[in-house]
Amino acid sequence: MKKHSIKQVMGICIGIFFLLLNYSPGMQVLRGLPSELKLFEGDVKTLEFNLPLSINIESNEIDVLKFNGNSLEDKRMYNIYGPISIESVKRGDVLLNLKLFGFIPIKELKVSVEPQKKIIPGGDSIGVNIYTKGALIVGISEIIDEYGAKQCPAIDVGLRPGDIIEKINGIVVKNANHLSMLIEKLGHKELELEIKRGNIILKKNIKPIINSEDGKLRLGIWVRDSTCGVGTLTFINPENNMFAALGHAITDVDTGTLLSVKDGEIVQAKIIDIIEGRKGQPGEIRGFFSEDQRKIGSIKKNTPYGLFGKLYENTWEFNQREILPICRQSDVKLGEAKILSTIDSGQIKEYKIDIIKINRQNYPNPKGMIIEITDPDLLQQTGGIIQGMSGSPIIQDNKIIGAVTHVFVNDPKKGYGVFIEWMLEEMEKIVEIE
Repeated sequence: MKKHSIKQVMGICIGIFFLLLNYSPGMQVLRGLPSELKLFEGDVKTLEFNLPLSINIESNEIDVLKFNGNSLEDKRMYNIYGPISIESVKRGDVLLNLKLFGFIPIKELKVSVEPQKKIIPGGDSIGVNIYTKGALIVGISEIIDEYGAKQCPAIDVGLRPGDIIEKINGIVVKNANHLSMLIEKLGHKELELEIKRGNIILKKNIKPIINSEDGKLRLGIWVRDSTCGVGTLTFINPENNMFAALGHAITDVDTGTLLSVKDGEIVQAKIIDIIEGRKGQPGEIRGFFSEDQRKIGSIKKNTPYGLFGKLYENTWEFNQREILPICRQSDVKLGEAKILSTIDSGQIKEYKIDIIKINRQNYPNPKGMIIEITDPDLLQQTGGIIQGMSGSPIIQDNKIIGAVTHVFVNDPKKGYGVFIEWMLEEMEKIVEIE
């Protein structure tokens, strides 16, 4: 009986120990560590878990990393409780096996070392023109037919605002005017529409109705094929002359649909007015741009992490700017930073901000950090973050860490920023396609 009681007590004690260990700060740090740690050549990363861990190092490349100053040739296993320093030496991958007490597997961590990436910071105010693929449905309406009855073919076949009409009877729709022309030409019988809804392609058969007001064939839809606006250039990659801007997607104002790009371009914009942001009322940079403004580059893709495209050749002033290294999200710190933006006089200026929250992410998301404007000049002019500042590069310790994306409507001094690595990752996808 006594032995049985001792075993019960020991079991309870062991259970309590592992329960406390599970919720310890060190275990929380370990859980928050991504499955892959990306470093640049020459980076030094210190990990501190305050746990009885061992690290087994697996790699055939002995000169990729150093641990506490030792190369992989010197030592392949470390028993750690305090901090361990990981220094990246050259490009390559190393797999780390972390074990509790030296024998309980806890986590596998891949350390990838890449060459340091450097980009040219933006901050320029730009005008954006986008022409979409096909015709975007922005509204549905009834038609009074030739007999005076109300009809709506679009509703009958299940069309919705946000759908993009890409083809009619197999013919690619170039724009809204082309759509109207095809309906008039082909629409005396049932038509086959190929539409894009999100990432899905659907086919709908629809019969146009003669509108009693003008005698033309109608489907009962309102469509749009282009949009324009003002934003901020984020960065230029000097390796391939690609640019990134805005830090977030351009969506249709009526439907919220992410616009797919057929073609478009960014041009130099001239600021004509500033609408100050207030609680519940986002402010706005009002800019002017026209065919006469200097054209900067062609837009290739509109993504959740911004606009991406290729610069035209007249980019000499960008090449004269200082090239800055980027910073991984793992090295972004709370505290002081700055943004580059164009608010007045057409000149890029630095404005002070604080990074007040960091959301470490394993997967891309535009809301990587929360920033707060602290610069008195910017607060006096704009009240904080306003529309048109999206894309302003965020710089900390002379490294580009991200871009401004969204403002808090109820507190314009605060807003979100996207990590620069997600924007670069998206840019690389576009380069691969090309």
